[in-house]
Amino acid sequence: MYVFYPDPATAGAAKPMPLVVFSPGYDIDPLRYSPLLVAWAQAGYAVAEPEYPHTSPGTPDGLDESDILNHPKDLAFVISQLTAPRPSLLPPGLRLIGPGDVAVAGHSDGGDVALALAANPCCRFFTPRAAVILSGAELASFGPGYFTDSPVPMLVVQGTTDSINPPGCSTELYDQDQGPRYYLSLAGEDHLGPYTAGGPVDSAVDMVTIAFFDRYLRGQSSALARAPAGVAGVGTLVAGGTVPQAPGGCPGAPAP
Repeated sequence: MYVFYPDPATAGAAKPMPLVVFSPGYDIDPLRYSPLLVAWAQAGYAVAEPEYPHTSPGTPDGLDESDILNHPKDLAFVISQLTAPRPSLLPPGLRLIGPGDVAVAGHSDGGDVALALAANPCCRFFTPRAAVILSGAELASFGPGYFTDSPVPMLVVQGTTDSINPPGCSTELYDQDQGPRYYLSLAGEDHLGPYTAGGPVDSAVDMVTIAFFDRYLRGQSSALARAPAGVAGVGTLVAGGTVPQAPGGCPGAPAP
């Protein structure tokens, strides 16, 4: 597991901070996401990134994508260990605000896992304060019960030219959600680039995700007010309501 946190030399690093737990995508080096996770840490969040067995490149037992069905329970276990009274997985001196101040996030298959934990009764082994789904999807393998429990505030991020988790996956899950929700559409962006490639699009993702965490983990009610202007030129941010359904739907998702 990787843990990102503010520089101990800074004054803010000694303060208790909220926790974000990020699930990486299938067969993607977890460190590819470092720029995004470092940005969250620099904003005052402790960020943990589990390296799941069977889905991380180089795993000694070989890759097995179906193992993501075990990951929501793995993710909940990691959270329980990180938020225990004397967490052994955190660096010495790093303190969390409280066990309830936790958001889950993930990209691709990792986004599917974060979504299942946050929005499907099959996998509600822990109830996070908020969830960020980066190019993720509902999976029929997790069962059909998405969004039937009490909603968790959610930010959905999607590139319009993503051919791996197509836009129909994100528009479908967003419109089914009935809780506080935000949809960040990134014009012309693919599956991985907006979270790893650097540049203006990645900066917009950094800014919107941090504002979302500030709103729902720190209680800063106006945090998202600055976000729409921050994505001008790279995409659009929608709050609440619905978004037009992308053509093609979402292969692999349960029937709506």
